[in-house]
Amino acid sequence: MTEPTITEIVREKYGQAARQAGSFKASCCSAAPSASGLSGDPVTSNLYGISEIAEVPESAFRASLGCGNPTALAELRAGETVLDLGSGGGIDVLLSARRVGPTGKAYGLDMTDEMLELARKNQRESGLTNVEFLRGQIEAIPLPDDTVDVIVSNCVINLSADKDKVLREAFRVLKPCGRFAVSDIVVSGELPTAVRDNVLLWVGCVAGALSEDEYREKLQAAGFGEVTVEATRVYSANDAREFLTSAGFDVDAIASAVDGKIRSAFIRAVKPRG
Repeated sequence: MTEPTITEIVREKYGQAARQAGSFKASCCSAAPSASGLSGDPVTSNLYGISEIAEVPESAFRASLGCGNPTALAELRAGETVLDLGSGGGIDVLLSARRVGPTGKAYGLDMTDEMLELARKNQRESGLTNVEFLRGQIEAIPLPDDTVDVIVSNCVINLSADKDKVLREAFRVLKPCGRFAVSDIVVSGELPTAVRDNVLLWVGCVAGALSEDEYREKLQAAGFGEVTVEATRVYSANDAREFLTSAGFDVDAIASAVDGKIRSAFIRAVKPRG
């Protein structure tokens, strides 16, 4: 039997998450949090403020599988056009749409039919009209060149099997001086291979996170400038204790090799003027 591809694995897991969103916020790696977002999961919990949660339908919040809050950090302005790569249930698209206002627009791009169906339902419930959800893959964005002012994404690029292509596509669709402003999982420093793969499975379900330096280098190779990587959450071995123990690791023995090396980060870059 042919092994499933990364794309197929991700589509299945996120389709399952969309189906479950009506009853709880289903992370493919963690238990369901409460409606307030105050779950015990150190990756997905407490990312959005109470006022932000109140701005979107509950199922948009419950379907969120992110590791950050890019719309709060991207400094969106009225009238801008925003694209969310891997938009899921639509939480960051809807929040972006409110920030850019009726003269702006927010696109969401997702490859999972169940997530798109949920996102469009959430849009209807929100009453927002400056929103459009697109079906497609982040490696082949279905928009023309120089279309958007800002690209956001929330813990999705790490899931791609071809990150270079994602970043080249992001560069292509951004307008000159457009901003890349995403939350993602990164690795800082070296990890033993077996530990790296297992810890990254814990935080992202697919072991594909880049190191901080790799992220910078790939963005620069795609043409971006003004690249910064800022850690927003730093995880310890204890954060992943349950997962690592079930995978057969002695957490206390490997703590020094793990602590502080897996991080949620906010990555910024700018497309040069010309």
